Amino acid sequence: MLEFSGVTKRFHGAATRALDDVSFSVEKGRICGLLGHNGAGKSTALGILLGLVHPDAGEVRIAGISVQNQRERAVAKLGAIFESPAFYDYLSGWRNLKVLTAYSGGVDEALMRETIEWVGLSARIHDPVGKYSHGMRQRLALAQALLPRPEMLVLDEPTDGLDPEGIVEFRRQLLELREVMNITVLFSSHLLSEVEQVCDEVVILRSGKKVYEGEVSASLLGQTLYRIEAKNQEILDSVVQSFRGEKHGDRYAFPVECNPSELLAAFVKEGSGITCFAPEPPSLESLYLHAGREEKGGTA
Repeated sequence: MLEFSGVTKRFHGAATRALDDVSFSVEKGRICGLLGHNGAGKSTALGILLGLVHPDAGEVRIAGISVQNQRERAVAKLGAIFESPAFYDYLSGWRNLKVLTAYSGGVDEALMRETIEWVGLSARIHDPVGKYSHGMRQRLALAQALLPRPEMLVLDEPTDGLDPEGIVEFRRQLLELREVMNITVLFSSHLLSEVEQVCDEVVILRSGKKVYEGEVSASLLGQTLYRIEAKNQEILDSVVQSFRGEKHGDRYAFPVECNPSELLAAFVKEGSGITCFAPEPPSLESLYLHAGREEKGGTA
């Protein structure tokens, strides 16, 4: 459904590339998380996908249609929440949707009412948008992105500013979209826990380069994670190093061939005063930190 092929972009006057030969793909009906630190290139990638930024090299295709060569045809398949959604505050939510969808030829009112009900705005859709809360504006933005029915959604930090209840509701809606409409989603967020719960796969960018592409549930690149706590941190660190381990946040990663019983025995023998030793399944947070560490190690 979506394919980035060798996409490169350097903005005028910048010392480094915003994107450096980035390639990845997302199949139809999948939810993909686009991750990276501030300045990693996420917004540039989304801008190029939407045809708002022209790459120096490479191409983006949506359902096989080139955004760079046939932008109108390609982006017609998209709905998007990109950066801060803009509405006319003095108009009602209904009138905003009527005005904004008119740019693409208009939408049947029955479909509008169905979509408004689905995003949970029916009770307030005729109120001025200026009186909407942040969460209500996000719901209106989602309704706009879904009109008319797109084949793919592009969401840039859609849960930013939402309260916990709003985040849970958004998560439910996103998963329902995939189940009911088989819609493809590219979802940019800093909330790794949310990405982990809704995404099938992730693409991680660091300093304009792709450092990881794959399943969210994938193993931690050939490593096993442990939560380890000890009274003597110096001895703990020494044993970890001797077993070729690495610290990942508050966890430790070791090569998969590392024998856990031998590792635990070493902690006890060296007198670390071990108080916690528990294997853990790899998390997206650990994967994200490891991918960044690998990139830094490769460019040092």
